[in-house]
Amino acid sequence: MPQMVRANGVDLAYETVGAGEPLVLVHGSWNDHNSWRPAIDADIRASFTAVAYDRRGHGDSGTEPGQGTRTQDEDDLAALIEALGHAPAHVAANSFGASIALGLAARRPELFRSLTVHEPPLVGVVADDAASMAELQPTLMSMDAAVDHLRHGEDEAAARIFVEEVALGPGEWEKLPDALRATFVRHGQTFLDEQQDARWAELDLRPLARLDAPVLLSGGTESPAWFSTVLDRLAAALPRARRQTIEGAAHIPHITHAREYVARLTAFVRDA
Repeated sequence: MPQMVRANGVDLAYETVGAGEPLVLVHGSWNDHNSWRPAIDADIRASFTAVAYDRRGHGDSGTEPGQGTRTQDEDDLAALIEALGHAPAHVAANSFGASIALGLAARRPELFRSLTVHEPPLVGVVADDAASMAELQPTLMSMDAAVDHLRHGEDEAAARIFVEEVALGPGEWEKLPDALRATFVRHGQTFLDEQQDARWAELDLRPLARLDAPVLLSGGTESPAWFSTVLDRLAAALPRARRQTIEGAAHIPHITHAREYVARLTAFVRDA
């Protein structure tokens, strides 16, 4: 059974496994803390006390009525770190979870001992880059199509589009286990809420100069090139940034390349 912590008006469900220094894991959209299970089993638990939680509106965590914002997710992460007595914390985050972690780091740098992020979808960071925006157009059109399905209550159709046209590639929806497909469908309306936050893809990079903690910025060789441009912009803004590329991986290496992801994460944190 998950444990609960009260944060900013909602109950956040979390699970703690392993031994060692605390490492807080922040999942992306359409999912919950179970997305970190392959990485935990591939032996994060041997090196860290891993804290995997369900973001608001995901898994067993609560939510509030009305339009949500990424800032609320950032405040939840801060509250979790502080409530569990882990500040400053090692944090690893993926996709939209990476955007959340970076947004919090810009506002509350003292909460981070190290930060590992994989491919934050911060489209606003590259809005002035013509090549990135041109490459992004098919992705943005697919996301718009998914959002339209969600607005009409067609959550499975939306999840399929997101998996096959945004996250993983053609034909990948049918390859997912039934339970994972059900998880995507279950969180469709939360993804819609995220997309309706007018600032979901924006981040002012200037405050990141105050973050003294080491940051590992990772991308996959199979991901679209615009993610690399986002990471370039982040690397230029962060005083202690390190880049890495995971060969053969795309947007979710903690699932698809769990052992390599964990090995790199562990080596980075040990040097932090």
